[in-house]
Amino acid sequence: MSKVENLQDYTSKNPTVVTIGTFDGVHIGHQKIISRLIKKAKKDRLKAVVLTFFPHPRMVLQKDINIKLINTIDERTAILKATGIDFLLVKTFTKAFSRMKAEDFVKEILVDTLHAKKVIIGYDHRFGRNRNADITDLRIFGETYGFEVEEISAQDIDDVAVSSTKIRKALYAGDMETANAYLGYHFMLTGTVVKGKGMGKELGFPTANISIKEDYKLIPKYGSYIVQCHIDGKKVYGMMNIGVNPTFDTDKESIEVHFFDFDKAIYNKSIQVDLLARLRDEQKFDSIEGLKAQLQKDKITAQQYLKNLKK
Repeated sequence: MSKVENLQDYTSKNPTVVTIGTFDGVHIGHQKIISRLIKKAKKDRLKAVVLTFFPHPRMVLQKDINIKLINTIDERTAILKATGIDFLLVKTFTKAFSRMKAEDFVKEILVDTLHAKKVIIGYDHRFGRNRNADITDLRIFGETYGFEVEEISAQDIDDVAVSSTKIRKALYAGDMETANAYLGYHFMLTGTVVKGKGMGKELGFPTANISIKEDYKLIPKYGSYIVQCHIDGKKVYGMMNIGVNPTFDTDKESIEVHFFDFDKAIYNKSIQVDLLARLRDEQKFDSIEGLKAQLQKDKITAQQYLKNLKK
């Protein structure tokens, strides 16, 4: 897959089949659409192109500072790459772009740049200045400029909308079972390992502290989770705490992972942490000994979960 961030850098002259969307989460609804895209591309000997946008339109048009995304743009790129598409075009979403006339968008981007022969789009998709064009308009443009339009059914669109909402709600509730089921993969946090205060080491549970630079990334409900990571080509399991360490009377949010059977220093490494299951809510303990006892219980629970998972 080739990723293109500037329209002028897209130089392929091959005819394409295109789908358009934000694709945050690249969840099972999105995967269904992209699978259809790839099948069409192979059948008609076209290149499969996903046109997506970043930042999220709501961040630009509504200044909705509360919106958090399931994936960072790098995570979204990696997941889309794994689907087997040929090109990912990440269009920077700006106010100026939002004012682009519908026909200009079709001619300049879909036709002149992407050489679209087919466009797969939702029945309720709206585009162009003030979002005043719909699939009927797109079909008319298709007749004018020589491309077909395939409609994604209302049922499929509803599946996409509902699952996106459910994923966010599930993550904020700490419901990893629902979130992961709708994603079709394990929700991930990607960040850099930084030095912490060493509190985990003092407890006998040394941790890797994860710093996530993207402030728009959704962070799940505070608490403890069972996790897996890939470090230096090896799958490593452990448990992670997200929260403010209330037993130590701190108020700074941290993400800390205690790995099982792994004790190498990995400072400054970028790692991806996959959240497999939730252990419990974050708690404030009356004593350090109480916290240590709970951590030991958590470790036993996590290891039993992993043992059953590997059967």
